[in-house]
Amino acid sequence: MTVDRRGLIRLIILAPMLLMTAGAFAADPLTMPAVNLVTNDDGTQSYSVTLQVLILMTMLSFLPAIVMMMTAFTRIIVVFGILRQAIGLQQTPSNQILIGLALFLTVFIMTPVYQEVDKAAIQPYMNEQLGAMEAVKRGSIPMRQFMLAQTREADLNLFVELSGKDQTYRSLEEVPITIVIPAFVTSELKTAFQIGFLLFIPFLIIDLVVASVLMAMGMMMLSPMIVSLPFKIMLFVFVDGWAMVVGTVAASFGI
Repeated sequence: MTVDRRGLIRLIILAPMLLMTAGAFAADPLTMPAVNLVTNDDGTQSYSVTLQVLILMTMLSFLPAIVMMMTAFTRIIVVFGILRQAIGLQQTPSNQILIGLALFLTVFIMTPVYQEVDKAAIQPYMNEQLGAMEAVKRGSIPMRQFMLAQTREADLNLFVELSGKDQTYRSLEEVPITIVIPAFVTSELKTAFQIGFLLFIPFLIIDLVVASVLMAMGMMMLSPMIVSLPFKIMLFVFVDGWAMVVGTVAASFGI
């Protein structure tokens, strides 16, 4: 009994983080049996799980971090959270809805990258033209290109300095993945806050206008948030806000 090669290699290819631990693989784990049948001295039989399953479960534990930190997910979910705060809605849409929308939008944005990974690594491996480690190496290139395209040079230089290595990289391809990932996340957070700031401005103006009107009318005991919330929702719906925000976030990735 062996682990499905197709499902396993797709998981490996889409997880460039595992390149940092590639040296631990002395042999190709895909040739190892997942479960061994052991016959005990008393004639009974038991199953023992091999290292392959342990490696697979370890990779699965990295998947949430990979999705959040190495794709478009971070920018999207931060923008959605700031937008909800700007409108003044604390729990609407709910976190589950925002995360679900962010995940599907991430899939939409990352589809061209996945297609490149599939063409460069997955299909050649399925056709037995590449080994597992070579497929991982080739499959990580489109992911690196995507992250570097969204990373600011200042953030990249910052983590090169923080790494403590007095080394000048001649090209971006020489920068290790351990530097690219935190630099990418830092740039994504900055970009998300910039977009969120622009989204905040019109709603802030509505709050200021409503608060000024209430002050002029002497209705200081009435919370401006109660009055301004319907106007902010009406404005957001009137300008087709969700389509505008989603389109803006997607366009910020060069789509």
